[in-house]
Amino acid sequence: MSATERQQQFEQAVTARPEIRQGARIAKNFGFSNSARVIEGGLFACTNNLEAYSAGLAAGRTPPLSQFIFLCVLTFPPQDEVYFAITVTSEADRVNKGLLKLFQEGEKKNADAVASGGKPGKISNNVKFYITDSGNLFFHNYDFMESVRPGPGEPPLDPDCLARIDSILFSIWPPAASARRSLLAREFVGYLGSLIGREKIYEMRVWADAAAVSPDMQRMPSTIPVGRIEAAVTALGGYYPGGEVRRFHAALNFLPHKHFVILAGLSGTGKTQLALKYARAVHGLTLENAPDPFLFVCPVRPEWTDPTGLTGYSDVLSNRYIVPPFLEAVLLATAHRASPVFVVLDEMNLARVEYYLSDVLSCVETREALQLHSSGVPLEGSTGTSIPAELPLPANLYIIGTINVDETTNPVSDKVLDRAHVIDMSAVDLPGFLVGLEAREPALKEARAACEGHLLTAHNLMTAHGLGFGYRVAEEVVRYHAFAAEYLKAGPADTTDDLMVQKILVKLRGAERQRPLLTGLSKALAGLPRSQAFLNRLTADLDEFGSFQASR
Repeated sequence: MSATERQQQFEQAVTARPEIRQGARIAKNFGFSNSARVIEGGLFACTNNLEAYSAGLAAGRTPPLSQFIFLCVLTFPPQDEVYFAITVTSEADRVNKGLLKLFQEGEKKNADAVASGGKPGKISNNVKFYITDSGNLFFHNYDFMESVRPGPGEPPLDPDCLARIDSILFSIWPPAASARRSLLAREFVGYLGSLIGREKIYEMRVWADAAAVSPDMQRMPSTIPVGRIEAAVTALGGYYPGGEVRRFHAALNFLPHKHFVILAGLSGTGKTQLALKYARAVHGLTLENAPDPFLFVCPVRPEWTDPTGLTGYSDVLSNRYIVPPFLEAVLLATAHRASPVFVVLDEMNLARVEYYLSDVLSCVETREALQLHSSGVPLEGSTGTSIPAELPLPANLYIIGTINVDETTNPVSDKVLDRAHVIDMSAVDLPGFLVGLEAREPALKEARAACEGHLLTAHNLMTAHGLGFGYRVAEEVVRYHAFAAEYLKAGPADTTDDLMVQKILVKLRGAERQRPLLTGLSKALAGLPRSQAFLNRLTADLDEFGSFQASR
């Protein structure tokens, strides 16, 4: 879409607003030399030529202009454009009087120029418009001013050339939510709000985009009934019968400034999926594979020993600041403060949590800014946006960590646990999950029936010894059965035997205390030759070495 097309569409959206009066003066100010700029005490908005209506004002023939609309644009690198419209309604004809005064001054300058042998200057009809920090629109025909704030001993701004601003309508191009663009655009909108009052700033949805921020993405989780969130999570395929969604919702939202929850427990019980489905439910997404610009997954790596894996670092070779996904999320939450941004730290205890998360935890508690670098000016980020030296963590940032407690992970210190709510998700309702799986996909009915008996028996025996498995394993077993029956033409008993060895029994490990487990499984899986051979080997290891481990 060209710049001209965007300008036309923005103008059409503005004039279609119900508060815009018929016959309002629409002034277009999209030229490069006419672009807005910040000055002391306010904003230079535009320059507009009075010739379009000044002659009529002087002759008294033009109907009184009751409303002025100034269409402006300001561009920020790398590609953001803020289109904004300033609306002004005449107050006691003050706007008309001021413009007429400026027109008359210009006419006098032209006459003086002609009398002295010069040529009349058209510049006399160019009027400059400023937004002052008092919420007014100030206009005059002097040379460009660097300040609209009168200094000591200076006369106040001419009241005939001041008009109260009714509102500012804005729209940002491109419309998609992305942290890979400049934050200056959103900061500029906030600056406009500081000048005239945030209640007078209105965002318009001018351009349709698949990744645009929908109204559902501009609501905080605490404003949504938890029952509606539970229903949405279930519709997305989540199965949490123990009230996990409600506990998660409360832990994540009970404080307005801190949103940090850790989901712990057995692998495969849907910890990460709960975080993902909850975020999609809050954002109003009904499809599991629908893109969500406000959802970030950050897989934690074992070598993380400092915060750079989360908050990035300055790369001296490229002279840019490397922006990892977590920092992208912070930047996006800063730019879109009306939208909740979710960050999932997946397998967060693969590294020592207190090492790489210490800076973030400190900022969450103290509400101080996150220190990114020491440069006096923003650095160019690897994603194209500018990275400031420090960045406060916004209140619309939601951090969710997932942890598995086993021999491959690091313990989580009290420093971390004290700053988060830890929700255990080790309880598994396998029968209910299988019923729900078949209800969602009736084609899996035969596969479920073929393996459910052995699957539940093995699960009950292993859970008693702390070696149970979650929903992920159960679902994969059922789906494998369905595939083998259709494409391999394999018998159900053979497939079950293969799956017990490949997915279930490989989790076995222990010592003499687990001998009853091996014995019970051997009885339960009678008639499955591969499983029997596997269990016999583990029993032999236990007899010879005093311990066994299937995955050795």
